[in-house]
Amino acid sequence: MSHSINTAGLSDIALLRGPVMVTGAGVSGVGAARLLIDLGVDAVLVDSDPTALNRASEATGARTMSVEEAAGAMGEFSGVVTSPGWRPDSPLLVQAAEAGLEVVGDVELFYRLDRAGVFGAPRTWMVVTGTNGKTTTTSMLAAMMKQAGFSALAVGNIGVSISEALLAPERVDVLVAELSSFQLHWSSELTPDVGVLLNLADDHIDWHGSFAAYAEAKAKVLRGKVAIAGIDDEHVREQVARLGITPVGFTLGEPEPGQVGVKDGQLVDRSGVAGDGDSVVIAPVEGIEPPGPAGVYDALAAAAAARAEGASPESIAQALQDFHVAGHRGQIVGRWRDASGEEIVAIDNSKATNPHAADSALAGYDSVVWVAGGQLKGAEIDPLIQAHAHRLKAVALLGVDRELIASSVRRFAPDAVIMSTESTDPQSAIDEVVAWSVAQASGGDAVILAPAAASLDMFSGMGQRGTMFAEAIASMVDNT
Repeated sequence: MSHSINTAGLSDIALLRGPVMVTGAGVSGVGAARLLIDLGVDAVLVDSDPTALNRASEATGARTMSVEEAAGAMGEFSGVVTSPGWRPDSPLLVQAAEAGLEVVGDVELFYRLDRAGVFGAPRTWMVVTGTNGKTTTTSMLAAMMKQAGFSALAVGNIGVSISEALLAPERVDVLVAELSSFQLHWSSELTPDVGVLLNLADDHIDWHGSFAAYAEAKAKVLRGKVAIAGIDDEHVREQVARLGITPVGFTLGEPEPGQVGVKDGQLVDRSGVAGDGDSVVIAPVEGIEPPGPAGVYDALAAAAAARAEGASPESIAQALQDFHVAGHRGQIVGRWRDASGEEIVAIDNSKATNPHAADSALAGYDSVVWVAGGQLKGAEIDPLIQAHAHRLKAVALLGVDRELIASSVRRFAPDAVIMSTESTDPQSAIDEVVAWSVAQASGGDAVILAPAAASLDMFSGMGQRGTMFAEAIASMVDNT
């Protein structure tokens, strides 16, 4: 435990004035229960899996109840802390709300505890969300803040958990948090000092019930002192209009006053938030990783946020120069040359698990050998193919929905050569598509794994898919 716990602040949080129901005995539920018990709060873990409950109880010392027992004891509780995976229409959560109990997520709990001074003076919260690019932007922003001399840490869905950061013996002053729509749905008081909304596209609609509900959850990050919005995205612009705010906009185009954008190959800040001039050159576009529009977009968002907290252009430029993208998010995993000496690159963007993410991944290169396929989960693939038909030289497909993609390619990119493997063995399938793709590529081409689809039909996750792709590339080409 940190030496700076102030339990007097707990009395300000109505949610914690009696026993607290913590739903879900997974990682986030265990983390919330452990923290509450460490603070002297009576936390009761609730789950439908007895084995998970036993494990969680041993790890935390919390009391446990089945879902049925908790439903029958609703009057005992002062509030509910739910794991992000529990949907809003879960009967127990609906019942809790109807009984007048406040239902919050673990991130909301941690925010309230921090703001109540339980862990000393409240932290600066910089929150990043969006459909795609969250992890890269959060990582870039944390690097920029550290380079600028702040005690900053990437937390939330990357880095360490928020509770760990709050309890760390060495105090962290700036929490750079990547948050999901689930976590934001279950928040009400969470008000970032700086909030970043990157983009919005269909995702997790089954959980939220509608795109409007999903978008509204994401847009909660814009309620804070400084709102930073990706104004190239029409859905983000709609949320800005709905909230009636004037954010700092970031754009791949030339920035207007109040914006951060690109001019003459440089990231340029015209937001005015740092108070050091109307037009401040921050850093060159050249060299930003991952290469292409997606990487530049994320860098613009991170730079706008860092500037809002006083980071200098020099520290931001240095952080970007030193930054390397996390695995499976646009990493260059192979470079080799064709017979004429021209370079070919291979890109692992296995994290592109939906068409919106694949759109960014493909946009960075003019001639692409595209490796795609997996579980589309009902996502519309035609607009992606139409947008990139001109750059698709060849397409290698695998996975359960490969024929849906092949059909779209035949209609909208008829000049692209297509291969499709029927293999359901992950290693065989990857080896087949990579061997064929390498054979198709010539100087100036990029072989890009950007599946536009989820991976769980064949792989343990997008990480395994990307790693196997990178390994296959390495075994088949003479990297330079």
